[in-house]
Amino acid sequence: MSFPRQIRSKLYREGKYLLRDAGHKLGFYNGFYKGARGSRIMIYHGICQRNHTRFNPIFLKLKTFEDHLKFYKKHFNVISLDDYYAQNFSDDKFNICLTFDDGFANNYKYVLPLLEKYQLPATFFITAIRAVGYDILWNDFLGIVSKYGPEKLVYKNRPYQKNEFDKYVSVKDGRSLVEKLRNSGFAEKAEMMNLLYGIAPFKSNKGDEDYWLQMTTREIRKLADSPLVTIGSHGYYHNDLANIKISDTAEELILSKQYLENVSRKKIKSFAFPYGSYTPEVIKAAKGAGYKQLLATDFCSPGDHNDPAMRERFTVNPFISTGNQMYATITRKYEKH
Repeated sequence: MSFPRQIRSKLYREGKYLLRDAGHKLGFYNGFYKGARGSRIMIYHGICQRNHTRFNPIFLKLKTFEDHLKFYKKHFNVISLDDYYAQNFSDDKFNICLTFDDGFANNYKYVLPLLEKYQLPATFFITAIRAVGYDILWNDFLGIVSKYGPEKLVYKNRPYQKNEFDKYVSVKDGRSLVEKLRNSGFAEKAEMMNLLYGIAPFKSNKGDEDYWLQMTTREIRKLADSPLVTIGSHGYYHNDLANIKISDTAEELILSKQYLENVSRKKIKSFAFPYGSYTPEVIKAAKGAGYKQLLATDFCSPGDHNDPAMRERFTVNPFISTGNQMYATITRKYEKH
């Protein structure tokens, strides 16, 4: 898309959002929400107090998140993941199921108290990264190091430089370091974390913990103890399971389930594919490991709609207002033009 067209597209999109915000304030959309029917599974990730785009474009401010919950409580019927699969839906309201990916400690710190305040159920998809001695996911590590690190670096004898999004890309082929590592196993990712931490020792800054710190086993257990909470798996290492050996994928699926069952003391039957990435072989391996509920983002194949274990989800957009988010939640689309 040419630069002038990009500008026109952005102005059109922002104009639509502003008009919709005005309509919400004037009450024009009350009838829309009252008449809405259907269901949606929402994806949230990290929640922080401020500066939600500091390291990660999928974080949401705490105040905005609470505004979402207030809106859900007023207009929607919020149900558990089990009720969603059982289709225990309201006939009088739009049905919402809340899910959280990645297992951030900020979910325990901020989300659980608000769920209890508003008495709303949610499912948390957590990795087993604590089982191997790490308190951060590899992709969050690389994102923060990329933000704090030098403009150029040499990693494993290959030169990289930051692009306009503060991501390290190869000087030779333009591929990002995160893309290369995503297609590797965890051993290479662990090596990266050990090699690069010295250029940006961010853990010394306690103010950054909300952006990366993973839940401890104690926090996972206390979260699981809430009657409002369901715990699901998000992989062992947060690997892209569609792009590693299927034997390694199968092992991860089993080990993550065992870890979370031991920690939570609950049966784990749901799995959310990291990055929304999967193949028919990954689905088969997940079912073989004992998962009954498999959560994607967008289905990769039309046939997935006919699989009773599979469900699509809709990712929250941290860059728009609550009113615009709720409208998009029902329509399942964001403004693009």
